[in-house]
Amino acid sequence: MIKYDYLIVGSGLYGAVFAREAADKGKKVLVVDKRPNIAGNVYTEEIEGINVHKYGAHIFHTNNKRVWEYVNRFAEFNRFTNSPVANYHGELYSLPFNMYTFNKMWGVVTPDEAAAKIEEQKKAAGITEPKNLEEQAISLVGTDIYEKLIKGYTEKQWGRPCAELPAFIIKRLPVRLTFDNNYFNALYQGIPIGGYTKMVEKMLEGIEVRLNTDYLEDKAGLDSMADKVIYTGAIDAYFDYKLGNLEYRSVRFENEVLDIPNFQGNAAVNYTDLETPWTRIIEHKWFEFGTQPKTVISREYSSEWKPGDEPYYPVNDDKNGELYKLYKELADKESNVIFGGRLGEYKYYDMDAVIASALELCDKEFV
Repeated sequence: MIKYDYLIVGSGLYGAVFAREAADKGKKVLVVDKRPNIAGNVYTEEIEGINVHKYGAHIFHTNNKRVWEYVNRFAEFNRFTNSPVANYHGELYSLPFNMYTFNKMWGVVTPDEAAAKIEEQKKAAGITEPKNLEEQAISLVGTDIYEKLIKGYTEKQWGRPCAELPAFIIKRLPVRLTFDNNYFNALYQGIPIGGYTKMVEKMLEGIEVRLNTDYLEDKAGLDSMADKVIYTGAIDAYFDYKLGNLEYRSVRFENEVLDIPNFQGNAAVNYTDLETPWTRIIEHKWFEFGTQPKTVISREYSSEWKPGDEPYYPVNDDKNGELYKLYKELADKESNVIFGGRLGEYKYYDMDAVIASALELCDKEFV
């Protein structure tokens, strides 16, 4: 018996935004999620009074006014600015790469001196048309910064040599000949006060949500309950991996509660040498300017995804791009199923882009 207009698989940002808009248009909606909690990868869990980003640091930033006004309906955002620190064998550098970084690395004082140093190193490396991530990075910031602050971190994160990674991965890397150490060039930025879970709870207010419910285990039964399905899970899992597995990078977290008020003095410190096994340490209280007597830190370890792991970053190389195209052709033939979000579209999405994409779908669905 069809009971719902929409069955929404996944209660992350894409699913929650669509659910809210559908419900506001008078549609009957059911949200299912295989996890025991809502909010997908933006889920925050309170530990020692600190909102811990359970699936990695999520810093909201956008230039999209519609998206910013939308999220502010469900949360008040603080003024958090992302200014990570890079730790290379105990040497600390400012991120993104800016005049503080160049001064510490080379002793240069003026933007002209910094630009000349980068140009000199780029020329010495003989790079004209960057063909991979390594060449792209050297052409942006020179050899010294590449060797100390990019190479080790990137190879840990992706599990592949930089010379084998596509150049576009690093093209969005901010490089500034100013003393501005705000990582994002975004008009709007911050963290929802009280955490992301609270924000998604407000989005899903009054909407039926079933947790611990694996859609793919009871697909036929759940499909029969709704006119249309919005699927935000992994596209290859939907088709039971019949064309092969799409590749992802996964992340493992080691959390620690420390009986001190301050561990590293910053929300994010990247460990950029290859010898340190983790990629970065997050100290969660600094996302909300915490004053708690204790602190919670998470060490992040990057790994190759395997079934059973949480998929995080799509490996957007040519091989996976071709395989995704084949799955997309199958998806387009599925009647009454819309694939969306990071996993459904096998796409690296920032949070604001996920929300924008869900709102665009709503614009089409609810004309």
